[in-house]
Amino acid sequence: MKIISSIEELRDHLRGQLRTAFVPTMGNLHDGHLSLMKLARKHGDPVVASIFVNRLQFGPNEDFDKYPRTFQADVEKLEKEGVYILFAPTEKDMYPEPQEYRVRPPDDLGNTLEGEFRPGFFTGVTTVVLKLLSCVQPRVAVFGKKDYQQLMIVRNMSKQFALPTEIIAAETFRAEDGLALSSRNSYLSADERAEAPTLYRVLNEVADEVRSGHLDVSELERKAMAELTQRNWKPDYVSIRKQSNLQPPAAGDMAQGEKLVVLAAAKLGNTRLIDNLEI
Repeated sequence: MKIISSIEELRDHLRGQLRTAFVPTMGNLHDGHLSLMKLARKHGDPVVASIFVNRLQFGPNEDFDKYPRTFQADVEKLEKEGVYILFAPTEKDMYPEPQEYRVRPPDDLGNTLEGEFRPGFFTGVTTVVLKLLSCVQPRVAVFGKKDYQQLMIVRNMSKQFALPTEIIAAETFRAEDGLALSSRNSYLSADERAEAPTLYRVLNEVADEVRSGHLDVSELERKAMAELTQRNWKPDYVSIRKQSNLQPPAAGDMAQGEKLVVLAAAKLGNTRLIDNLEI
């Protein structure tokens, strides 16, 4: 596996490749990330991964400096997966001058859910993703469904900018007890890790209620938030949305069987976890 930090060198190595499959990451890789590499290989060759902790998507009080960085272990995992190139730029490689041009998602998608609680987050995400896609110029890029809103925003951005990259969605990779794998899970204490699967259980309870014909969205959301709060979580939201655009469903949407997704974000101790479940 070649490890490359320079954009120019990356392009030299990939020149003429028409089937490149790309998986962008922020490192601290786990089995969920490796499942993305496996999916990427099914859709293209060579497989290129990137590791870059993107400062632009962290708010002033978020965990940029303490975000787990495990580069050597990550390299070993990617080598075992047969990744051809690891693109690992420094901040100077990625942003040789201040990144004053930004890509801002539309407000109705970028400022709701995660965007409401992490202002500017998706502008940071879309800006770095567009730049990474420009560097790698892949035929396909793989993003996980765990970050459901991010996946939708990146997919819409690629479509609206007519990028020659197909965005592939990968199913959420879970531990045996249901917890969605995340780099931030490493922040959890032993007791918190034992409690963490509750978030997925609550999402399943909401989904079961919807499937059984319970159509009062606000009541379902309030009930789920209350259950998490009683178990000492600090929920930001549990929200039922339409899969098509992440807008709240109207009564008619519910009655007509609109495809839905329930999304949640909540703090357990000092660790903020997100998850979702399609209905």
